[in-house]
Amino acid sequence: MIEASKLTTEFGSLVFNDKIMKERLPKDIYKAVHKTIEKEPHLEPGCSYSCSSNHEGVGNREQCYHFTPPGSSPMTGLTAEKHDSFISPTEDGRSSWSSQEKSWLRANLMHQASQWWSSCHNSSMRGYQHGILHHHAFIKDGSLLLPTAFCSYGGEALDRDSLLRSMEALSNEAVKMMRLLGYEDVNRVNTTIGSEQEYFLIDKDFYKKRKDLLLTGRTLIGAPASKGQEMEDHYFGVIKPKVSAYMHDLDEELWKLGIPAKTKHNEVAPSQHELAPVFETANIAVDHNQLTMEVMKKVADKHNYACLLHEKPFEGVNGSGKHNNWSICTDTGINLLDPGKNPGENIPFLVFLMSVIAAVDEYAPILRLSVASAGNDHRLGGNEAPPAIISIFVGDELAEVLKAVEAGEAYKAAGKSQMTWEQQYFTFTKDNTDRNRTSPFAFTGNKFESDGGHSSVANGKYGPQHMQLQKEVATLNAKLSAYSGDELKEKVKEVLKETLLAHKRVLFNGNGYTDEWVEEAAKRGLPNLKALPDCMPYWISDESIDLFTRHGIFTKEEIYSRYEILLENYSKSIHIESLTMQEMIRKDLTEGLVAYEKDLSKEIVQKKSLLDGDCCALELGVLKSLDKSSAEMGKALSKLFEDTKKAEGMTEALETASYYESTVLADMDELRKYADEAEALIPEKYLSYPTYGEMLFSLR
Repeated sequence: MIEASKLTTEFGSLVFNDKIMKERLPKDIYKAVHKTIEKEPHLEPGCSYSCSSNHEGVGNREQCYHFTPPGSSPMTGLTAEKHDSFISPTEDGRSSWSSQEKSWLRANLMHQASQWWSSCHNSSMRGYQHGILHHHAFIKDGSLLLPTAFCSYGGEALDRDSLLRSMEALSNEAVKMMRLLGYEDVNRVNTTIGSEQEYFLIDKDFYKKRKDLLLTGRTLIGAPASKGQEMEDHYFGVIKPKVSAYMHDLDEELWKLGIPAKTKHNEVAPSQHELAPVFETANIAVDHNQLTMEVMKKVADKHNYACLLHEKPFEGVNGSGKHNNWSICTDTGINLLDPGKNPGENIPFLVFLMSVIAAVDEYAPILRLSVASAGNDHRLGGNEAPPAIISIFVGDELAEVLKAVEAGEAYKAAGKSQMTWEQQYFTFTKDNTDRNRTSPFAFTGNKFESDGGHSSVANGKYGPQHMQLQKEVATLNAKLSAYSGDELKEKVKEVLKETLLAHKRVLFNGNGYTDEWVEEAAKRGLPNLKALPDCMPYWISDESIDLFTRHGIFTKEEIYSRYEILLENYSKSIHIESLTMQEMIRKDLTEGLVAYEKDLSKEIVQKKSLLDGDCCALELGVLKSLDKSSAEMGKALSKLFEDTKKAEGMTEALETASYYESTVLADMDELRKYADEAEALIPEKYLSYPTYGEMLFSLR
């Protein structure tokens, strides 16, 4: 346990951070490193040699025998590692610690590029990882992890490259806008992210007994417990001692890695919790979130827990997501999404707010795709997460500001409401907007919050979002660049009104869960894309290809490879779920069902031989119900088997994924209905796997 007095020194103690670089690197090298980070040219060979030598020195001092490029998440959303030793043999038969400049600057990962190869039908399987300096090296499990970017043999981006490119493109356009508006001291604009990570904890022994959790991350069968989340007593409730101990250890491990874990609490569903960090620049936040998820699982294992990050591990209670808080800030400290005291006169705020509104409206299908997956589609629109219809919530105050913009009038602020807590004579100013959990993109004071993010993978899909915003800012720049002074002020008002009128259909402050909104959204022409296959044609549309290729964020080949990979992963995920479900029904559930029916039948026969009259009514009723569920289960199982076999023979990616979504998933839902009916009647001692009640309510 870290002592409170040592917390500030322990924070980032496993990181080769700026403080350590300043101490250990020659002054000219240190300056060159910072120039690289700020201006993004290539690092000079001499500098890279010095950096790699210092990495080697860190490994020697900290007893790290290996180094690896971390967190590349090549097309899978998961961490990739390849560990190489610092040790090199010498001519006299001994060994030495050798400089690894070449290995850091260019590491081969052949197997990690294989998915790219299969999607592009390319003859090459080799991949490269190249050292970068935007992220600090750090120590984990006895290895020194060196930050890299990952690409294929042909140079196609496979991980964070597209995010970094999009951040640079957005910054360039945003800086132009800020200077046009008179902010000459702005040299860079960054996006920031704060990801609230939801997760479940269950007993590790229970986890090991569930094939579905082991193989797919979610339960495929399971009758609901007598109690769920309806009492709302778990949300923000007192954290149980053992869970609190886990959270404390998790915080300490994250702090050592320089990850600013800030808030922890119980979530809505039983055994569900949340961890929230401090905001960071987008690329750092994405890497830290990926590392956080990995550490969460490792710390859970030490506490005899299993940490479940699937978006919908349990039916009937809330699933998990990532509440992604996103904003735009200048290098001079201006939050461009902060309305300020008078939002109607805050021109930078209105310009960037209108750009966001236009981007969300124009590219709603791509935003929907960014949160689509076989796992997350179970959660979205289920009265626990935002619906599949993309809209923007701005709150009452901004709604009035936008009305004034549309009318071409000055906004008259009504004044902030005061809230008085009479028992304590405590008065404070209310926020300018409440939170709207039913909105997929909600303005929450000085940022936008999206509750639709995946809980199981890092937020690496912000590249498209940045480019959508960049395109809209560029459009406004083109319309305004010829003006200055008072003419510019008037032209800004005109352009803001024009943009709002073109895109206001995407604004909605109501309840996104209602059927009325579905009907209203259809009238407005907003797309309702319920699953990943519905989104994919938009990804390869001419409009999307032009958006991403124009600034080199993706090549056309990279776009099409992601199209194939996303569809392939979607189909494979459901295919594995189908096979796992069939196995659990045939072996685990059927075994318990038959054993219970056998014992129950014996009990009925014995009682009838001893008793007169209409005895065994309860037992007979249970037996008949089991028999009925068993018969229906058999029919549903056969249909799932046949339809899954048909899917296996399909070859076209979109057609296959659509079939899995429309047919195989529907078969699984039907089979689960009868399986859960049967399980609810079978005593726990007959089941070889733990029930919902055991898994969700056993933690202390």
